[in-house]
Amino acid sequence: MVQKTPARKLKRCDWAGDSSLQYIEYHDQEWGVPVWDDRRQFEFLILEGAQAGLSWSTILNKRDGYRKAFADFDPEKVARFTAKRIDRILQNPNVVRNKLKVNAAVTNARAFLEVQEEFGTFCDYIWRFVDGRPKQNRVKKQSEIAATSAESDAMSEDMKRRGFRFVGSTILYAHMQATGMVNDHLTSCFRYKECVAMARQKAA
Repeated sequence: MVQKTPARKLKRCDWAGDSSLQYIEYHDQEWGVPVWDDRRQFEFLILEGAQAGLSWSTILNKRDGYRKAFADFDPEKVARFTAKRIDRILQNPNVVRNKLKVNAAVTNARAFLEVQEEFGTFCDYIWRFVDGRPKQNRVKKQSEIAATSAESDAMSEDMKRRGFRFVGSTILYAHMQATGMVNDHLTSCFRYKECVAMARQKAA
């Protein structure tokens, strides 16, 4: 649960401190929370791929548009998107109208289903890269946060081999941060200990 302390009294990560309410809510409620649900993982794969070269705030502003355009992030439905459906999405101002990114989302949905077929769940596949539990970094300054890691490098190489697109190491490290595979909240941020506690609850 998010603390009820007034926002001005909460110490947050630097990138969220003076941001919009939407950005702050994302930081306080989602970023760094371990994701063990396949559809949620797929949602972040689509959104992180769309974000490449853009600000995350741009993607958050279009998140509802993505949810509607991409069948509530159902990979089975997205995998069946036709060229006509893709063309309609590319006319939709509520998503990033980049043909490569939209096509990649459909391609990734198909690769996602293949991973589920092989491993049982996508979560079983992706969490292997961190040995099944979140990595707890102890970052004191924003400048200390890495852009990639050995795990994101390995994940990128393997996912590219499996046919995924827009899965460079930097994109996947951001995915790891978003889905709680790594806890990169500053140690001074009120969410750091909360995310550590969530990981311990899962382990128990």
